[in-house]
Amino acid sequence: MTTVLIADDQPLQRFGFRMLLESQDDMTVVGEAANGAEAARMAAELHPDVVLMDVRMPGLDGIEATRRIVAGGGRSRVLILTTFDLDEYAYSGLRAGASGFLVKDALPEELLSGIRAVATGDAVVAPSLTRRLLDAYVHHLPAAGTRDHTPGSPDPRLSPLTERETEILRVMGQGWTNTEIAERLHLAESTVKTHVGRILAKTGSRDRVQAVILAYETKLVG
Repeated sequence: MTTVLIADDQPLQRFGFRMLLESQDDMTVVGEAANGAEAARMAAELHPDVVLMDVRMPGLDGIEATRRIVAGGGRSRVLILTTFDLDEYAYSGLRAGASGFLVKDALPEELLSGIRAVATGDAVVAPSLTRRLLDAYVHHLPAAGTRDHTPGSPDPRLSPLTERETEILRVMGQGWTNTEIAERLHLAESTVKTHVGRILAKTGSRDRVQAVILAYETKLVG
């Protein structure tokens, strides 16, 4: 059973999410938070599998709440909810450690599949959407990503990777799915999944989204 904490300052929005989630045999809502501070506190107390996090809330916003939840080191994973005109907040949420984001007008089945994906440790954001998001906000990336090594030399954060893993991380950053990587590099899809898993482990990335952000930060793509 996947446990979910809903964080949204709109009571009707929370009610709608609860009705949808509790109509599923494999999900249960363990709590509702009306602001970021409540969300962070309740996540620490309830340890939900997934926190469904609105961005704009009074007081502590969803981005800072996400940062606190992730920094707490618990098992809860955060799924950011945003609107098309708030992409910069979605980017900030991913930087804060969220496992992905969905737009608020997503279809119910998209929201449900997104929650299930996050609960199993996957990232929700489609690779092509990740690419567009990072393309739009790549200027937000900190210069610190390149200051610890000589210009023109490989970033030290990529040093644990093999040549093949570096190649796969690069095309992940270009928006390729596992299936596309397998087809274009003439590999079995199971082999690609193994490589992706090793890339995440070696770089300390929580999920595919974090790995793609790393690819941009280290100028592997961009």
